[in-house]
Amino acid sequence: MADRLSPDKVKLGVCCTLWWNDDFPTIDVGISFGQAVSEMALAGFQGCSIGHKYPSDADELKAALDLRGLSVSEPWTSTYFTIGNMRQKTISAFEETLARIRALGGTELVVAEFGASSHLLPVDVFANRPVFTDAQWDALTSGLNELGRIAGSAGMKLSYHHHMGTGVMNRADIDRLMASTDPDLVHLLLDTGHIAFAGDDPLELARAYADRIGHVHLKSVRPEVVSRVREEGLSFQEAIQLGVFTVPGDGAIDFRPILEVLADAHYQGWLVVEAEQDPNRAVPLEYAKKARAYLADVLGW
Repeated sequence: MADRLSPDKVKLGVCCTLWWNDDFPTIDVGISFGQAVSEMALAGFQGCSIGHKYPSDADELKAALDLRGLSVSEPWTSTYFTIGNMRQKTISAFEETLARIRALGGTELVVAEFGASSHLLPVDVFANRPVFTDAQWDALTSGLNELGRIAGSAGMKLSYHHHMGTGVMNRADIDRLMASTDPDLVHLLLDTGHIAFAGDDPLELARAYADRIGHVHLKSVRPEVVSRVREEGLSFQEAIQLGVFTVPGDGAIDFRPILEVLADAHYQGWLVVEAEQDPNRAVPLEYAKKARAYLADVLGW
């Protein structure tokens, strides 16, 4: 696999959600931005996502990342196309993110529709996630196509992140979104952990959209926690605190066949390790190193 997913074709990144949680700031042990990015570099990664503890000034942030040999794998922008009077605000926020990421030398933009999402609420994440009407689907897909055009005109790539608790959560949702958006404008962010948590097969999703995957989040799941979340009607935050997610090399997902699918499709771009774990229970550097060692074994580098 090393000749097809080689360092000249893919970069290995890591999300700051190993060190703290951006959705739930109380999930934190006080690790600073400087310590987190230093540990990312120490673990052997080339890039990282942007989190709420990062410097807001682009020059300051770029200097800190350059010092450690890191680059930005992606920013995050939430979209709200499916709820009232939010289209222009969503586009404006996206354009602000695009400008910031360009200043940092990044080329990837990641979005997810959070209109009426249940993932931030203290409620059953499955039972309360939104189910979009046809009109909401039309608003979402037309909005995503517009964001894709904006990204493309700036020489950047837009990828859509399916996510627990949202209206694009499971395989059927993803299929509809992919069928209703322009493949030249809107790519798929394959998140192995979120699709497994939702109850679908990450390998089958990778096979179905191998040629359209623009970005990859590699995280595993603990099936016993998934079962408990379903049976007890737990929230997304409760699931995270119980350890529903973990890194490659841990948990239930075998990443080798998934990476083989990407290699066969000549994937080029970021492979980003992610695990929204509670750092009180999972030492971030330990899990970052575990994931990097696993990927070294699978990728051959």
